[in-house]
Amino acid sequence: MDVFIRHLFISPGHNFFGRHGLGAAENPTEEVQTIMCRAGHGVEGDRFFDYKADYAGQITFFSWEIYQTAMTKFGVPTLSPGAFRRNVVIDGVDITTLVGKRFSLGGVEFEGTVESKPCYWMDQAVAPGTEVWLRGNGGLRAKILSDGPLAVGRSPLLLAEPVS
Repeated sequence: MDVFIRHLFISPGHNFFGRHGLGAAENPTEEVQTIMCRAGHGVEGDRFFDYKADYAGQITFFSWEIYQTAMTKFGVPTLSPGAFRRNVVIDGVDITTLVGKRFSLGGVEFEGTVESKPCYWMDQAVAPGTEVWLRGNGGLRAKILSDGPLAVGRSPLLLAEPVS
């Protein structure tokens, strides 16, 4: 099936992760047209690149439909999809169905590992109530299984066998 990669983001530093009690940092979320995925390492230039061995969140995906609904629900029409701090904003697939599955997107292979659970920082980054509302729809964490670029635009998504 074809899907549409609407946005790609990298951030060189953490704004929320590991910052409990410190307040949010101000590292930019940079929108790019292409990202380079590295098997077992993550997304080049991103804060989680080589974070730790076998990390389940080497790349993160977020649903375009959830982003659009959030703008309306929370009355934030100028909200950037980068506010959710996920790498890939994708349209055309229910990303929750990719947990526990191997898939390829644009020729790059991934293993969907777990939901990218929202944290309390979402109430600050988006609007109060966002964390609770996003539960079950916070995104997808995945491992990168092959090297390659992902680019904004239409892309084939192919499912492989479930991960055992």
